[in-house]
Amino acid sequence: MSNFEVPDLKIRPREGGYARGQEGFEQILRAALRLLVEHGSKALTLRRIAAECDLNVGNLNYYFKSKEDLIRELLDAVISSYEESFDAVLHEPQASADARLERLVSLILTDITTKKTTRFFPELWAMSNYDAFIQERMEELYARARVSLNELVAEINPALPADERETLTLFISASMEGMTVFAGFDKPWRPRMPWLIAIAKRSFVSLIRDIKPGDMKA
Repeated sequence: MSNFEVPDLKIRPREGGYARGQEGFEQILRAALRLLVEHGSKALTLRRIAAECDLNVGNLNYYFKSKEDLIRELLDAVISSYEESFDAVLHEPQASADARLERLVSLILTDITTKKTTRFFPELWAMSNYDAFIQERMEELYARARVSLNELVAEINPALPADERETLTLFISASMEGMTVFAGFDKPWRPRMPWLIAIAKRSFVSLIRDIKPGDMKA
């Protein structure tokens, strides 16, 4: 594993007159994440979040006008933390594109073994099946997460047209995300994650280098 780490949340600073409420803003988002990880989506209610922060719902509404606003900010804080770490890998000086891809794969799959990631994302997947708002936010979150991977694919195999590169990036991303249910936190295959990382690194580098324009459409 590299030295790159993904923080739990990267929370944007509030602007203008709202800046004085930054501490409460962050407390609420961290409480929401904690409830989702420890108790699942059923616990993600404004009343439960407020109680977790020793607030009433009226106080909570000072920071967030609705549950949708709170979820939007939470997901933005989650993905911003990944974007920062991914960007550090992407722009690591004097590292080849292959090496940077391998480090990104290691970062993502190692992060999958954490309790936060193993529980947070499957809850989000389940919620998105029944809530169009969550589905839209999830699509946005994953699109942002694939940007760095897409750039590395373009660097390793510049001949691939944009639509094929994006499809390949989606396949690689989904392949890694799928490990969550098998090798995530407390999952049966968790001890084999180092092996899975080695397989993934070798497989993805070879796949990206070897695939030719039009191959996936054959």
